[in-house]
Amino acid sequence: MRLRRSKGKRSAYHHGDLRQQLLLAAERIILERGVDGFTLREAARRAGVSAAAPAHHFKDAKGLLTEVALLGFREFGAALEAADKAAGADVAQRLRAQARAYVRFALAQPARFQLMFRHDKHDRTNVEFLQVARHAYGVLEDAIRAATLTPAQQPLSPQGRGFLLANWSIVHGFAHLALGGELGGPDDEPLSSEALLSLLLEHLPAVP
Repeated sequence: MRLRRSKGKRSAYHHGDLRQQLLLAAERIILERGVDGFTLREAARRAGVSAAAPAHHFKDAKGLLTEVALLGFREFGAALEAADKAAGADVAQRLRAQARAYVRFALAQPARFQLMFRHDKHDRTNVEFLQVARHAYGVLEDAIRAATLTPAQQPLSPQGRGFLLANWSIVHGFAHLALGGELGGPDDEPLSSEALLSLLLEHLPAVP
């Protein structure tokens, strides 16, 4: 029986299942223990392989976490882009649509979202990761450029950069509060995250 289980594990590895199992294990660990509670050894244990086995697909813990973050940024960027396009040409509507997509992604993919903004856990030499992260950021920047009439080849002005940071900080902070279940005081009327987000969007900074 031991021999059959061992062969099964080797077969799954050779068919590429181990890579996916390690990615899934990493996300489960982050959900349970937070980003700082992740260990490569625990991911290997949950995938049913030795502690050395993940090196065949990911050089080290940072390599595995970077891949999880890469998947997150790819999905995140696509969600922002789709929302932005659906909103039409009005910049205020584009920013509101992006904000909704931002928060919805965070609530749907909490493990990936937590990890995506932890630069200390990323392999900054991973070119594909840097590309998808920049693409997601670029969706917001494009809307800010449209609002401030800033051409693509020209740096944002201090006012434009401040406008970008204000929108990003408000929505990102809301997403973290929503994930932590920390929205509303003890005497507040219970409202869904969507309802609270609608209230927030009414107070985003006005387009310059």
